[in-house]
Amino acid sequence: MKSESIKTFLSLKNIAVIGVSSEGKGFGVSVYRHLKQRNYDVIPINPKGGFIDGEKLETSLKSVNSKVDGIVTVVPPIETEKVVKDAKELGIKNIWMQQGSESNAAIDFCKDNQIDFVNGECIMMFSEPVNSIHKFHRTIWKWIGKYPS
Repeated sequence: MKSESIKTFLSLKNIAVIGVSSEGKGFGVSVYRHLKQRNYDVIPINPKGGFIDGEKLETSLKSVNSKVDGIVTVVPPIETEKVVKDAKELGIKNIWMQQGSESNAAIDFCKDNQIDFVNGECIMMFSEPVNSIHKFHRTIWKWIGKYPS
């Protein structure tokens, strides 16, 4: 059930965000900063490396030396398909495929390998406190019945 997967993911502490740009722009950066502001231990990942807000960007999940409880993908679907395989290999059991980063292959892989996942949802509509446009978006989704209960 999607709402249970959302609750489980939001209860995690150590989150890797795949797709964080060192240029300080883009949706991956927004997700990274949003989660940091909500006191998650966030590990930014980008294959090109670099730094974001003074923190080193890891180049892959496999290069992370700290515990990862869950992953948020903010990358093209073909990249998410690689990430879910790395997650399985590393024993990571929770993945949030940000809207637009999911694919049927990635979803099927998670189902086949007992990886709990969320797809088709924006994490910034769920991780409290929700503010700005995400709060407005969440309200609209609740009104029209698209918000998972």
